[in-house]
Amino acid sequence: MPGLYLLAIVFSGAGMAVIDARYRLALWRTPLATIVSVAVGVLFFLAWDVVGIVTGVFFQGDSPLYIGISIAPELPIEEAFFLTFLCYLAVLFYSAALRLGEHRARRGRTREDEPRP
Repeated sequence: MPGLYLLAIVFSGAGMAVIDARYRLALWRTPLATIVSVAVGVLFFLAWDVVGIVTGVFFQGDSPLYIGISIAPELPIEEAFFLTFLCYLAVLFYSAALRLGEHRARRGRTREDEPRP
């Protein structure tokens, strides 16, 4: 079914955006920093992909899940969406880890302070 892979990426990204909005982790807390971080990551990984394609390491392959639109030879449009998803996910995990650390610091507890089973 063409487009299923892209639909899954977009659906998952929308779910992450809902979590981000609910807990104000990244985009709804520091929009400019989040957008710049994701954009820099996407550009880095797209450059990485181009180097891999030019050297013959990466190739598109044949999948019925792709919609068939390529950004460049051997670079399907789904790759750009996936890289955006990946970078946004990394920013959310980092933001969540910082928030957890702040929460534990406010409570005055660390992992070492917690009782062991």
